[in-house]
Amino acid sequence: MHKPAPEEEVTSLHDLSATDLIAGYRAKQFSPSEVLEEVIAHVAAWEPHIKALYLFDPDGARAAARASTERWQKGEPVGTLDGVPVTIKDNIATKGQPIPLGAASVKLAAAGKDAPPAARLREAGAIIFSKTTMPDYGMLSSGLSSFHPLTRNPWDLSKNPGGSSAGAGAAAAAGYGPLHLGTDIGGSVRLPACWCGLVALKPSLGRIPIDPPYVGRVAGPMTRTVDDAALMMCVLAKPDRRDGMSLPADSTIPWKALDKSPRKLRIGLMLDAGAGQPLESEVREVAVNAAKAFESAGAVVTEVGGILTREMLDGLDHFWRARLWDDLSKLSPEERAKTLPYIHKWAEAGAKLSGVDVVRGFNATMAIRAAAAKLFYELDYMISPVSPVVNFPAEFAAPINDPDRPFEHICYTVPWNMSENPALSINGGYDAKGFPIGVQIIGRRFDDLGVLGMAKAFEGLRGPQRPWPTPPKT
Repeated sequence: MHKPAPEEEVTSLHDLSATDLIAGYRAKQFSPSEVLEEVIAHVAAWEPHIKALYLFDPDGARAAARASTERWQKGEPVGTLDGVPVTIKDNIATKGQPIPLGAASVKLAAAGKDAPPAARLREAGAIIFSKTTMPDYGMLSSGLSSFHPLTRNPWDLSKNPGGSSAGAGAAAAAGYGPLHLGTDIGGSVRLPACWCGLVALKPSLGRIPIDPPYVGRVAGPMTRTVDDAALMMCVLAKPDRRDGMSLPADSTIPWKALDKSPRKLRIGLMLDAGAGQPLESEVREVAVNAAKAFESAGAVVTEVGGILTREMLDGLDHFWRARLWDDLSKLSPEERAKTLPYIHKWAEAGAKLSGVDVVRGFNATMAIRAAAAKLFYELDYMISPVSPVVNFPAEFAAPINDPDRPFEHICYTVPWNMSENPALSINGGYDAKGFPIGVQIIGRRFDDLGVLGMAKAFEGLRGPQRPWPTPPKT
């Protein structure tokens, strides 16, 4: 575990929130170029240890920062995020750059255009200085990849940052600027946020247009503060016709209006997901303490049972195995052999499933959706753990590390992808060694703003936060 920075130390520019950066630019206290140089220097100190980045482009970023600096000097920012450093996950297309999907088996080809989330960030003036790492095809909650180097957790280099938005989580925790963009189909922004001490929102399906769209797949902000996540939503939630599953554009959502009282709200506390790994005691304690904090603020908290069954979880497993094997089966044997062995073994079993098995697996998504709707009939929000475990080794593909039991750790997160409910991870406390433990806040479908508001209220209710980790001395 690395020594935290002294609490009395003045906050460095790379550690400032995006909202503070924008205020500083406006007041001419510092410039985008000055901020970027601090981020680049910080990357140099951390990156040899955590390997969070892909296609790091300091020279291109410097040119963009100079242009932003000139705009701010004239008082003419181009958009909401002008001059703010941002990273984007490997699998979100950025024009002119390849999309390896974390897999050595993927043929590299330059993307013809920015995907919707990348386009919105660029239009808003954000400085996209790097992509971030992910595991093969995004099918692991891990920093392990056949294409990228092993990504490690800044809080403890022997531990995993989680995934599949592994590099985004590690980069945010290490202080590579304030804003990071990930994707989530079963927990892939929330799990890294849980294990890296961050805020990450999995929005309602379609709230942030994405290309290619898929069942349960969303893009989401990964930040250190709720305000920064809301600031990103101001930009990311704008419409894009490439996503046929996107929600109707709604410019009336006041993303920055996060003043929300928990008083008299009906909140469920889910400590048993219904399937998966047993809940570790320190994780349980953090979730219970979060519920008590909301109760002290006037909420009515009731413990509720999990909605996931063994049949549902196995169904999702079958469907995803078959889906990925369909992709891998189209590769040559030589290309397929480049896939991470864990992923190859897991997906290969999909070839033995019948069509009925796969359809039954897909139908689990609708069963989960129905169960979630019933649960929220009498609840406004729900609290749960994000992960059942505090952490796991950096070298593992998953907490259990067994391709025959791949999804035992996502039982608190994956239901809300299938049901399309917004769900957010926020740091709720720490284990005995100071490792962060996340709490999940889930809302009704389309109530993304309410979930952010509840998270903002929790920021004021939770206990004091530990300083962010500092780079190891070399």
